[in-house]
Amino acid sequence: MATEQPTNANGVRHRSILAHTPDEMTNPAGSGDGAKMDDAAQWHKHAQRVKVTILQQIQDQLNDILDKALTQPVHASVNGKADKVASSSFRSQRMDDGKVFMDRASLLDELFEINHIRTIYHMFVAVLLIFCVSTLTVDYIDQGRLVLEFDLLFYAFGKLGTVVRVWALMLAYSLFVPYYGLRVWASLYHQCTSKLGLSVGTVLVLAALQTSVLGLLPVYVVVRHQLPPASRFIVILEQIRFLMKSYSFMRESAPVVIKNAPKRGEKVRFPTCSSYLYFLFCPTLIYRESYPRNTHIRWKYVGVTLTMILGCLFYGYFILVRLCVPVFTSESQQPFSKRAMVLAVFHSILPGIMLLLLCFFAFLHCWLNLFGELLRFADRMFYKDWWNSTSFANYYRTWNVVVHDWLYYYGYRDFLWLSKRKFRTAAMLSVFIVSAVVHEYAFTMGFGFFYPVMFCLFAIFGVVFNFTMNDKRQSPVFNIIMWACLFLGQGVQVCLYCQEWYAQIRCPRTGNSFWELVTPRSWSCGY
Repeated sequence: MATEQPTNANGVRHRSILAHTPDEMTNPAGSGDGAKMDDAAQWHKHAQRVKVTILQQIQDQLNDILDKALTQPVHASVNGKADKVASSSFRSQRMDDGKVFMDRASLLDELFEINHIRTIYHMFVAVLLIFCVSTLTVDYIDQGRLVLEFDLLFYAFGKLGTVVRVWALMLAYSLFVPYYGLRVWASLYHQCTSKLGLSVGTVLVLAALQTSVLGLLPVYVVVRHQLPPASRFIVILEQIRFLMKSYSFMRESAPVVIKNAPKRGEKVRFPTCSSYLYFLFCPTLIYRESYPRNTHIRWKYVGVTLTMILGCLFYGYFILVRLCVPVFTSESQQPFSKRAMVLAVFHSILPGIMLLLLCFFAFLHCWLNLFGELLRFADRMFYKDWWNSTSFANYYRTWNVVVHDWLYYYGYRDFLWLSKRKFRTAAMLSVFIVSAVVHEYAFTMGFGFFYPVMFCLFAIFGVVFNFTMNDKRQSPVFNIIMWACLFLGQGVQVCLYCQEWYAQIRCPRTGNSFWELVTPRSWSCGY
């Protein structure tokens, strides 16, 4: 039998299990074999109940210990940071108003410490090896050679010299012009009689320079030099990153300069150039003068992460070569029909979801952790457990925390501040529209044609799912629905973009009129 005992200091209630003796479990004199079997069954059930009880007690105690171990350091860290923020005059926002950076590892790094979770990673590695073996086997059977050719990969990353030059120019501009432009404004602001005129003039000048150098120059280089797809994406994504970084620096620094007038004989306090340079490379889009830093660089971790990035690159190549190119090459030689379209969408679901997972793992985990490790950047929460989401609202918040923070603080929250917190729905819609436009711009410039699939998925379906599948949806059924929507959405994207790619090759434009540029060729190109 079990008797209740008082709770311990941690608040966990223990139960003392008193084991029955064999004499207590057996029937008195004269019991037969049937009674003995019943006694054995009862003993087995009792042992199972004792086992479950003990395991539950152990689990409760472990949970309590872990909760205390995790909570106390976090509170101590947050309180320590709060003291530093209170004593530092150059922090743009209080901790409860802005993002707080703290020392924490990426979620997958923690999960990979569990053998059961790491097995899933091993399964993906095994599939990559199967791709390599199948490609070698097919090439040997068809052409009699055992050589892996990466012609598509070399084509996609062509003209890297041009990419490096334009990237270096964007970096130099992003480092010097916003920094020193804002520094000159800060040195004159508290001495100028017309503060509004000085601020407006500075904003107009910086906006013109941003539009010319970070806005138009990358587009001109991509179009003028006809860069291949991967090189295009490098230039355009770096353009977007530099724009977001420089805006964050100015947005965080300007209010501090305005609020903190220097005393007589003192200079205006302004961030150091080294802190801004560090910000341009560290894996966050929210500027702070300092971040929590690790004590050393784990070079083994750097090597393993770099290897995983290269593995993901080849993984994506094999997915395109083995699962996409054969399907859409043969499809482009057949007449269009509804049946062919539906089959193409479902053929694209597997490569689509694999490419989605690869992009997440290669960029949000490996790439950002690589730079975080090299720069000893301690806050590695680049994503959360988006795969457990039961609502699309939670999925959007947890998929890419780096971009979500930027959109939340400089889009959603600033919109609420300007509207005095009256138009929350409009603020949310504005963030979705901005995100949809930027995603569509990146895909249009990256692929070299306009096909608003991504815009429709974000601005239409994304908005609908955000309001219909909101945080009130907690049932596991909604997690299944979310994954089903992701599977289908990725299949549609891969299908439509692949069809348009081959249509652009087969039926090139005959002119450069507006309607020819914005009308997808797959709608009118005859097979």
